[in-house]
Amino acid sequence: QAQFVESGGGLVQPGGSLRLSCAASGFPDDSYVIGWFRQAPGKAREGVSYINLSDTTTFYEDSVKGRFTIFRDAAENAVHLQMNSVKPEDAGVYYCAASPIWKVGIRVMWARDYDNWGQGTQVTVSS
Repeated sequence: QAQFVESGGGLVQPGGSLRLSCAASGFPDDSYVIGWFRQAPGKAREGVSYINLSDTTTFYEDSVKGRFTIFRDAAENAVHLQMNSVKPEDAGVYYCAASPIWKVGIRVMWARDYDNWGQGTQVTVSS
């Protein structure tokens, strides 16, 4: 059974940086896409970024493109999200989840395609 544990959230000032981590366990191989999603109060859960574990290709939603970076650390079996130039609208609970490669679309992120959601980590943006 695949499981994720998110960490690294906290309070950050506008323009600052945070690094979120998603520790994974229970995956038999690399035939998965790992996605980061976020949810702000009163808003639907939205995709942020994904990484294809088989070839390390990545995708970023327009709202975070150029500011966030997703990368994998295979040694620690984790996927990280480096958040730079943080904006107030980046606040929310951040989740990671997995989808089989065959199931996900290209350059789109639908929460319904992902499973094994972690508990999330809170990101608060305040001056």
